[in-house]
Amino acid sequence: MATQDEFEASLARLSAAKETLSTAIDARLSREAILVDTEVVLQRMTADRGRLAKELDLALARSERLEKANREVSHRLVDAMERVRNIVSPPSSET
Repeated sequence: MATQDEFEASLARLSAAKETLSTAIDARLSREAILVDTEVVLQRMTADRGRLAKELDLALARSERLEKANREVSHRLVDAMERVRNIVSPPSSET
């Protein structure tokens, strides 16, 4: 037969085990909450990366169009300056 002291000791061990389990559960829930938060941040960062990549592609395409237009304008200006120069001071003909 179990004595009162053995019963009290068993009750103390049970209480300690319950406390250990409760602490472990709290720690696990805390880690899971951190993981969920991390996943949300990661999803947000992935969406931002996609948006930024698209914006960068559009900016690069616009930059290329502007460079092409700039080259075309530059060629036209050189051509126009040559025409004006020829009108203002026609080439002298040597005879």
